Amino acid sequence: MSESKAAANTNAKTGVAALDGLFEPFNRSDAPGLIVGVARHGRTLYRRGFGLASVELGVANTAWTRMRIGSTSKHFTCLAVLLLAEDGKLDVDAGVRRYIPELPVLAGEPTLRQLMSHTGGYRCYLDVGFLSEGMAIKPKGVALATQVRQTAVNFAPGEKMMYCNGGYHLLSLVIERISGMPFEQFLQERIFTPLAMQDTTSVPSDFEIHRGMATLHVPLPPEQGGGWRRGIFPTEEVRGEGAMVSTIDDMLAWLAHMRAPAKTVGSAASWQQMVTPARLNNGLVNPYALGLMVHAYRGIDVIHHAGGVIGGSCQMITVPSQALDIIIMTNGAPANPVELAHQIIDALLDPALLGPLDAKPASESFKPMLGTRYHASASGLVFGFAEAADARLGLCFLNMPPVALKQRGDALRLGFEDMAMGPLSLPLAALAGTGEAPAMLELSEGGQAERFERLPATPPALAEVAPALLGRYRAPDLDAEAVVRFEGEKLLLEVFGAFGSHALELEAFAAAVFGWRVSGSPLCGVLSAEPGTDGRMAAFRINTTRTRQMRFERLAD
Repeated sequence: MSESKAAANTNAKTGVAALDGLFEPFNRSDAPGLIVGVARHGRTLYRRGFGLASVELGVANTAWTRMRIGSTSKHFTCLAVLLLAEDGKLDVDAGVRRYIPELPVLAGEPTLRQLMSHTGGYRCYLDVGFLSEGMAIKPKGVALATQVRQTAVNFAPGEKMMYCNGGYHLLSLVIERISGMPFEQFLQERIFTPLAMQDTTSVPSDFEIHRGMATLHVPLPPEQGGGWRRGIFPTEEVRGEGAMVSTIDDMLAWLAHMRAPAKTVGSAASWQQMVTPARLNNGLVNPYALGLMVHAYRGIDVIHHAGGVIGGSCQMITVPSQALDIIIMTNGAPANPVELAHQIIDALLDPALLGPLDAKPASESFKPMLGTRYHASASGLVFGFAEAADARLGLCFLNMPPVALKQRGDALRLGFEDMAMGPLSLPLAALAGTGEAPAMLELSEGGQAERFERLPATPPALAEVAPALLGRYRAPDLDAEAVVRFEGEKLLLEVFGAFGSHALELEAFAAAVFGWRVSGSPLCGVLSAEPGTDGRMAAFRINTTRTRQMRFERLAD
């Protein structure tokens, strides 16, 4: 054996031994956990379960436990579309209304390819449902009805890139209509069975019971007594957007198939499309291809896709040049599988192969920016700055918690791989070395710059600005009514949809600009109000990271 190979084997053995320490915090007998699979050159190096598959029954996670993989399912959906294209049954560059004609004619018609690359611009039925009914369970048929009901889009096709589960639901319906069989059956017959993925299936509802599946767990806060609730996705018709259930072994076999020069499923041309990043109308190339992220990590190319469900998460990633394949699935462990997968790469690859991590400037260098917020009147978007983890400068976009900005040349940015939208970019010179925060900043989203004005350093009191907003409203695109009211000292926007209701707690940023959050939930966003002629607000618009310009109009008293 050569010295170089011997050194590589030593590094691999040392790295694999270190993985037990990496996952030791999740090796518990009283909490949900995760399962991990790692292979190199097709040979399994690591295959373990940690924590409980069911806290209720005291059953442990094992290497053969089945778990949901969430949005990691998306590239399987893309491959299914491409298989039908290979069959000559559809055109991936045709407009979606050729196959689903009941969809409305809005600001341009996205193609199937644009839906696959999240550049179609449609609003997402899931995010619209979160706005109208929170976590209420919606029955079958609501997803398409919601997409058909929309009278506006997030952006015209190809103008930007924004994650959209609704687009993938539409792709599932196209597959079903064109193939003449249920979506789940098509995946089984054309992908899972040919690859002997015997423990993999597509499950549209969390109310279904399947052999060997881990329970999904959502932690309860201490003020509610702690413990766990069962994770249930708020729809019974999850399809290509994130319905798959799988195992370590099946997913490692799938990753090996992805890297193989000759594929059992899908032509070379189809797979080339799968890993070709999308290009926006303005020429900007983003790292999202067809259901897969393709970019560099520490200077080495990776292909991956994460997934999230209610009570679980997943990361699937491969380093093709090193034939290193990783799959991590969780069922409620307080873990970030994306970060854990990166740590596995760091542990197993020769350090000489890896470059430095992305530079993330310290917040100390941008003190005047911390706590500031900026608002764009045309779009209603809001962003601000706060300290992120490890004392880095964080961007708070649309009232989200701060995400550490990366420095690339003369800009600070967050890529699509960081936020599933964008990229977002700010000129470094406008933020650094100033004694006070500038009155105006330009934020670029997907290469399109917009002017943002600084909001007051001291926001107005709710008692001053809330009276103009109080009252009843209707949002036709949500099929919902709403009321803005005080509950004690809290200002609430309570939304009543067809299947449930929930309350958004409002925080004043300016006289007509508010942030909002839903208690006990990651849901958040901003609200921009439009003054009427009687001293009251005539309407307002809500923006989230996946829904733009959702309009509520005041109802007559």
